[in-house]
Amino acid sequence: MSVPPAKPGLRLSVSHWHGNNQQLSAAAEHERHLSNEVRQEGRTLRSETTIKTIWDERQNGRRLSDRIWDVARCKETLEMCAQEVDKEMEALTLFKEQVEQALVATVTPLEVSVECLTLRDGRCGAELVSDPVEEQLRREVELIQSSQQVLQQHVDKALQLCVLQELRHQLTMDLQNKMDALQIDTTCLSLTVESPLISMKSDPARIPSGSVTPQQWAQFSQSNVARAREAVHASRQMREDMSLTRAQLQNDLENHRSATEFALRKRTHAEEQAHHELEWQIKITGDEISDMEGDIRGLDQDLRGKTASLKLAHTRLESRTARPGADLCRDEVQRGLVDEVNQLQATIKALTDKLSEAQHSLQKLQLHRARMSQDLSRKQEALSLEQRTSATRGCLAAASSARNRPALVRLVNSSGRSNLKLLA
Repeated sequence: MSVPPAKPGLRLSVSHWHGNNQQLSAAAEHERHLSNEVRQEGRTLRSETTIKTIWDERQNGRRLSDRIWDVARCKETLEMCAQEVDKEMEALTLFKEQVEQALVATVTPLEVSVECLTLRDGRCGAELVSDPVEEQLRREVELIQSSQQVLQQHVDKALQLCVLQELRHQLTMDLQNKMDALQIDTTCLSLTVESPLISMKSDPARIPSGSVTPQQWAQFSQSNVARAREAVHASRQMREDMSLTRAQLQNDLENHRSATEFALRKRTHAEEQAHHELEWQIKITGDEISDMEGDIRGLDQDLRGKTASLKLAHTRLESRTARPGADLCRDEVQRGLVDEVNQLQATIKALTDKLSEAQHSLQKLQLHRARMSQDLSRKQEALSLEQRTSATRGCLAAASSARNRPALVRLVNSSGRSNLKLLA
């Protein structure tokens, strides 16, 4: 058998072979050492990162819980403030309606007062006087007009309702944002690593546009609440002030109405007395005229009788002038007839003067009775106007009694708030 040929190539010595084995063993040991270090470091990293992850998740869960609590407290504050605003808006709406009703209620008294002044302007002659009734009526018209201006100013001030509505809208938007934030944070708190809704997002650590700091967040809601409560306080103060003013105006109007009606009753009573007095004066003047007419007839009869007697005396004297001769003497008969003629002439003159005086007095009585009759007619018309004025003002007393009775007023909510389901 022949010896096979040697394998070509470089052959190493045994020492090189042992050296190579030792080198491989050393390299293996070194790699195992490095691998062990990597494994230890990996285990340490796993442990540290696991603990860090669990701690961070718990810390962020706690932060989410705290944040939810903060937002819930802020939401409760906003809800309480919104309820206060709603109550104040309802109260202000009711108050505005009451002021508008009070303003409308002044229209009738003003029309009545103006109508009463117009009626009393229908008086004629001496009855057209500027009496306390006219003064009270004019003052009443001025008071009602000034009251209408004040009430209209109150209605204009009730536009505070628009401010409350705007603030209520802002509170509603803030509440809606708080509820949305609560829902989002509650959902985030409920998520776990096993939740099916989790996924990788692109650039989740970016700062969203429009984001604010926690201080700005707190300041925003606090500012909304502060402005709303300040507006509510201002509205309440305004309602209190206007309620006092409205009550004072109503009292002034009622007091002046009573004073006007008292003056009207007093004036009516005085006119009735003057009417009765004038009727009595006309009656006794008529009686005096009748008596004067009778006396004038008597004077006229006496005057005619005295004239006849004077004619007789004149005839006798004239006839005796026809006596002849010595019988034409101035005897006692002559002197007596002359004295009788003088006496009758004086008597006739006195009767004529007295008759003329009596006729003149009769004319004056008749003219004065005519003037009194005319004045009585004016007084009757003035008294009728006063009675119509009292009847016209009767509706004011009925309206005053109706205002004093309690009335049911329907509340109208004009807050304009949204029907939100607020989270607990």
